[in-house]
Amino acid sequence: MTKRAAKETRQVLKHLAVADARLAAIIKSVGAYEIKLRKDPFQSLVEAIIYQQLAGSAAAAIYGRFVKIYGRFPRPAQLLVTKDVKLRAAGLSARKIEYLKDLASRVSDGRLNLALLPKLPDEQVIEQLVQVKGIGRWTAEMFLIFCLGRQDVLPVGDLGLRKAMQKAYSLVELPSPVRMRDIAQLWKPYCSIATWYLWKSLEKFKGIG
Repeated sequence: MTKRAAKETRQVLKHLAVADARLAAIIKSVGAYEIKLRKDPFQSLVEAIIYQQLAGSAAAAIYGRFVKIYGRFPRPAQLLVTKDVKLRAAGLSARKIEYLKDLASRVSDGRLNLALLPKLPDEQVIEQLVQVKGIGRWTAEMFLIFCLGRQDVLPVGDLGLRKAMQKAYSLVELPSPVRMRDIAQLWKPYCSIATWYLWKSLEKFKGIG
């Protein structure tokens, strides 16, 4: 992290801590903000599809076998011409193969312009991504946070965030999207950073990037 980036991060954390005392305690407990951004948008989306609805270790094994087919991470055109039988042998389901090839097809023919996404507002990025089979709003929001580095994303459909907010704010029930947005007004325009800290506050999410 550059000196400028470190200074900006300190300012963001100060803003959040002053705005929300409960979040301030979590920031103090968790420590430094160390998000790991994914550099390749296509790879990030492929990984997201492969990992959907699978335990981390199982997904990692399938992902490793998938990459091994090519020797290094494939480009969209390579994925498109790969026989389904090879992908099935790596452990991918027929449905996920369909999703991956739809993604590769859209990137290859320009229907999904990955180079354009960093220039678009958050909601327009989401609108573009959810056109791909197998990519819903949650996956698109994770892409915004972990690939594009957007700072004001609040994934209200994320169960981990809901559980963390319930615990941090002593709520009787898991918060509704409306309640989550109400609490998150204190965090704006840095909801992504607050979300990262709340994830980290749960032991099971300690290793999240």
